[in-house]
Amino acid sequence: MKTIEVDEDLYRYIASNTRHIGESASDILRRLLKLEPAAVAAPVAASSPAPGQGIAQMLGSNQLAAEESAIDRFMRILSVLYRENPASFALATDIKGRKRIYFADSEAALLAAGNTTKPKAIEGSPYWVITNTNTGRKRNIVAQLMAAMGYPHGLIERVCQSI
Repeated sequence: MKTIEVDEDLYRYIASNTRHIGESASDILRRLLKLEPAAVAAPVAASSPAPGQGIAQMLGSNQLAAEESAIDRFMRILSVLYRENPASFALATDIKGRKRIYFADSEAALLAAGNTTKPKAIEGSPYWVITNTNTGRKRNIVAQLMAAMGYPHGLIERVCQSI
């Protein structure tokens, strides 16, 4: 595997064309460019962590306990979810309230969608999220996102209770 850097708009385009959880960027680009599938190599266990490993590691460490507020814990969880699976995190932009959007690719988009959203950038990602919601709503947002990303119910509950 080789690593390349792409502009944020190209990355969002690739991520938005994900058809299923776990689809790699290479698979998406091959499909979009109508290229033949690559020869399948034997997976290397050391380079592909199990889904949920980063989240479970976060729960097992003192990372969340060290955060002072529900907003800080919420932001830490979102950052870990993004790092664990950037392609499926793109589903976050589909999560909306009755009158609000919760995620966007810019602060301006969230400010335009409501007066008191208090948007914050999700560390290490191109996404922004509103933070002016109660803890219950933050838990609901995380639960919806994790379910869309394919996490198991038990892990979703543990993460939501940690907010």
